[in-house]
Amino acid sequence: MTGSAPNPARDRDAAAWGELLAASYREIGDRAMRDLPIYNGALGVEAVGFRPFNGTMVGIMVTPWFMNVVMPASAMRETSGATVRIRFPAGDIEFTLGEVGQMGRVASCSLFSPMFEFADMAAARATAEAALAELMLPDDSEEAVRRRAPATSQIDRRNFLRGSLTERRG
Repeated sequence: MTGSAPNPARDRDAAAWGELLAASYREIGDRAMRDLPIYNGALGVEAVGFRPFNGTMVGIMVTPWFMNVVMPASAMRETSGATVRIRFPAGDIEFTLGEVGQMGRVASCSLFSPMFEFADMAAARATAEAALAELMLPDDSEEAVRRRAPATSQIDRRNFLRGSLTERRG
């Protein structure tokens, strides 16, 4: 949960749920995905950064065919439709609801699919960790505000006349 004291039991529960979900995706991968053209054989299935969040849990699932932000749908109040919007520190994110094997209903938001831009699990894991950090970065935090600020440069006559401020075309 954001802004609350660490709770090792809740952290373990979230990590355990992520691992159970990863096991379900491993089974799906072995049974149904391995021979499809969207399967990146250089990658495996891994639950990245699962943690408690607002009474439920969230993390990123990396598979050879997708990378999604994932949450259990069972803790959500309104899950009768195909999608649900969840408020994160970084802003509102729309999730698609679906069934995953014996895990039941999950809410997922696609980050990448297919996964061919990742050469190995280290690259996929680093991307997942960075995406989760961004998702948990409050929209009004100093870091988020700094990143949104437009880059400003001094426009002086010399640079303008030299053409260094104009678009370069190749």
